[in-house]
Amino acid sequence: MPLVNMSDLLTHARRHRYAVAALDVVSLDFLEGVIAAAEACRAPVIVSLAESHFEHYDFELLMAAVVAACRRSSAPLAIHLDHGASLESAVRGIRLGCNGVMVDGSQLGYDDNAATTRAVTEMAHACGVAVEGELGYVPGEEGEDAERHPGELIYTTPEEATAFVDTTGVDCLAVSIGTLHGRLRGEPQLDFERLAAIAEATPVPLVIHGGTGLSDELFERLIASGVAKINYYTALADAAARAIRTAAATDPRAGYTRLTHQVRDAVRDEAERVIRLFGSADRADELLAHCRPWCEVEHVILFNANGDADAVEAMKATGRDLLGAIPGVREAATGSAVTADARYRHCWLVRFCGEPVIDAYKYHPDHQAFADERFRPIAADRVTIDFELD
Repeated sequence: MPLVNMSDLLTHARRHRYAVAALDVVSLDFLEGVIAAAEACRAPVIVSLAESHFEHYDFELLMAAVVAACRRSSAPLAIHLDHGASLESAVRGIRLGCNGVMVDGSQLGYDDNAATTRAVTEMAHACGVAVEGELGYVPGEEGEDAERHPGELIYTTPEEATAFVDTTGVDCLAVSIGTLHGRLRGEPQLDFERLAAIAEATPVPLVIHGGTGLSDELFERLIASGVAKINYYTALADAAARAIRTAAATDPRAGYTRLTHQVRDAVRDEAERVIRLFGSADRADELLAHCRPWCEVEHVILFNANGDADAVEAMKATGRDLLGAIPGVREAATGSAVTADARYRHCWLVRFCGEPVIDAYKYHPDHQAFADERFRPIAADRVTIDFELD
């Protein structure tokens, strides 16, 4: 099954009163465990990568594995940039394969948060990519004791939530009703009345961050109150750590592979537990009928060029850098014919993250300037075709 549109996933979850688990991955072991759980449950999952974790892995390398794993999976999946710090982060996430991005302006004032989120939404929607905003502030840090990074909890209000969604155009909204990132000690004080009022006032799916430590009953109440996406990481990390500690205690002389070989299964088991708890198991078939597949597009230009070879190669090099930086472009590559009798001697292969990028790319000022000033003057003999990739 191909990747599917993240907005479609969450719209379906909101309508049918279940939640999609957004499970952060930090390694191949986590990735394999999360996807194995989704496939075992026949459930949708959002594979999430948090910018706060990038110090622990190479984002570009792990994203290549995430995209490959999701595209070969039998489960309906989306790939999400979690807690993106800037517009540039969102552009990079989309270029590497995310079809959902979160811009976290929750530590900013309302106006700055709205302006930052709006800028990301305008860019991402031109690429067909869903955007999550956050209003209010959920303290703590993923994978840590919540008390180590307490911050100051700022609750979301229904009035601000309504205005924020209208102003920014986000596809889903993370709200603050009393949860904390990281490991929670003591009993959480969740404001369900506030959550219900926000759900009633806003037309988009709601998101909860900081779910680790909540009881099954509280999760069920969150979903019944309108939550359609729940971020979940710390408990996965703790399950992985326990597996490593158990292996080390069992065999103190164990090497790296023996210490870590149970991580995948530990992550899978915990992920499968929460997927079933959130009510998303056994929904793959209905989501196939509901969700649009996420298909990349290859923009192909075959051309012959006037001018000397050095000028043509310089034009290609400039274009690869310039066009590859346009939002929604995954890669801009050039090539030359192998055989001397080829009808066309050169090519552009520009991969878009999805069909909406065709128009966004066509009218982007950097593309128009390059095409008018550098490419078309020396490449009048050309043919252009856009292919949706299977």
